[in-house]
Amino acid sequence: MRTGNKSPCKRRNSVAIGVVALLVVGTGLCLLWRTPSTIPTLAGPPQLQGTKVVIDAGHGGEDGGAVSPSGTVESGINLEIALRLDAVLGLYGTDTVLLRTKDVSLHDPDAQTLREKKASDLRNRTERVEAIPNALLVSIHQNTYTGSGRYHGAQVFYADAESSEALARHAQEILRQALDPQNTRQAAKLPGAVYLMDHITCPAILVECGFLSNPEEDALLRTAGYQTKLAAALASALLSPIPEEGT
Repeated sequence: MRTGNKSPCKRRNSVAIGVVALLVVGTGLCLLWRTPSTIPTLAGPPQLQGTKVVIDAGHGGEDGGAVSPSGTVESGINLEIALRLDAVLGLYGTDTVLLRTKDVSLHDPDAQTLREKKASDLRNRTERVEAIPNALLVSIHQNTYTGSGRYHGAQVFYADAESSEALARHAQEILRQALDPQNTRQAAKLPGAVYLMDHITCPAILVECGFLSNPEEDALLRTAGYQTKLAAALASALLSPIPEEGT
């Protein structure tokens, strides 16, 4: 969004300042998010009014997702970031839904094999998202690259360009500014079939928060502080206006 006569540099600085403020709030929330408390709600942005942000912590239960050389399981990190994102957005009065709040699969009871459980889990997630009016999906995952530990950095993906590309690019830039200025990755259309993203009709982004195959990033992703920073940066992408193309 254009903001008066500010230059592009000043607009980018404003975004960065907003990210820093959210990081400070998020760090404080890290100590509160598991304990029921009464926290004053801040004013949320008009662009999210009437929108329900659906937070999907990818995988869960028997399906742990990617596993790092150190034994880190993706599903647990996804959940920690998702819970923190819910806490930050809640502080701003944003209406949210968490698809899972524990390390469980969302499959039907009659699913027996791991393959059946994975398929049932994805169908159930899709059906739940589709049943929510005015939904906006944020699906949280971790990346990995077999055979090399040098790849690193968060990357945001989208399936439908018309509804989601602008948000994906905005989120990618804020993640870069807030967490890793050397990250040259760009938001991108999903390169292959991803069931959940391909079967929903609402705006949606899938965030690969980092590479578990990179030892340094694996260690970072396991820390509560970095998980909170990731959540705060994603919250900032949702709470701040998306810049118009070319600004």
